[in-house]
Amino acid sequence: MERVDAVGGARRATIKDVAARAGVSPSAVTIALHDKPGVSASTRERILEAARELGWRPNLAASSLAGRAVHTVGLVIARPARMLGLEPFYMEFISGIESVLVRRSCSLLLRLVEGDGEVEVHREWWQGGRVNGCVLVDLRVDDPRIDALASIGLPAVVVGHPSLAGPFTSVWTDDAAAVEEAVRYLAALGHRRVARVSGPVELGHSAIRTDAFTEVSRRLGLEARTVVADFSADQGSRACRNLLLESERPTAIVFDNDVMAVAALGVAAEFGLSVPGDLSLLAWDDSQLCQLTRPTLSAMRHDVFSFGAQAAGTLFDVMAGVTPPAHRAHVPSLVPRGSTAPPRR
Repeated sequence: MERVDAVGGARRATIKDVAARAGVSPSAVTIALHDKPGVSASTRERILEAARELGWRPNLAASSLAGRAVHTVGLVIARPARMLGLEPFYMEFISGIESVLVRRSCSLLLRLVEGDGEVEVHREWWQGGRVNGCVLVDLRVDDPRIDALASIGLPAVVVGHPSLAGPFTSVWTDDAAAVEEAVRYLAALGHRRVARVSGPVELGHSAIRTDAFTEVSRRLGLEARTVVADFSADQGSRACRNLLLESERPTAIVFDNDVMAVAALGVAAEFGLSVPGDLSLLAWDDSQLCQLTRPTLSAMRHDVFSFGAQAAGTLFDVMAGVTPPAHRAHVPSLVPRGSTAPPRR
């Protein structure tokens, strides 16, 4: 709500108003609102509650005059807009980022690009003073963004394995460990011919998963192969169809996202195959899609919302001049459901 002055006009709530409501000094309010150390957790919460009750918002003009640019975080995603809307992973990931930004009165600047335009977008944002830092996603092997953005001094956090991050701090999941759990599970069910439908081969996490899938399958004595798709339902269907047309078709397939795994249910029906009787399917990144299908899809569960929040929180440390170490999020865990079972003899 707005404060009302002596002549009845509305005015913005100020830091002094928040301090009076919370029963603290204005300096304590400044510390709490900018999420700096110096006040207790209970005092910080009391101050934030007072700010919410008064409808306090930062005075952007005053911040600029004081030389303190308002925080805006950038995120560039190389996906067609239509495809992004169908991919639950990024919807959850962005929600996680926003959960941190909203507490700090910050904004997310999102751009979708196709092709290799990401470096220019980041350079334009940084040199034009439009962002304070960026979250880098979908890291590629020898990603050209790393050297280019490091050279202009852009504060950034990489969402990907530390081996892909160059000088930037990374927030990452242990894809290799998760792949091993998935393959061991299928082997324990009795599957001996397994396949995987991956995302684009140039993506760093695709390469890590492929190497892990090949290695653990070899150790377990399984026949295994990986085919490449682009995370879309169309290409996921096509890849699944090609695998099922083989003379020695796999009895279990792992998919690098949920959208492709859901599409594979339709392909199995085309071939007159039952899931999981004739074919077991396992998805990456558990989502509501996996729980709404019939049968429900077994999946590798990953708390994507928290992953986005961790990336945003780490970026604020970087923008504050701190260089935090690489942070490993929890390893995705297997959630068995109705789409996996022992193969028919």
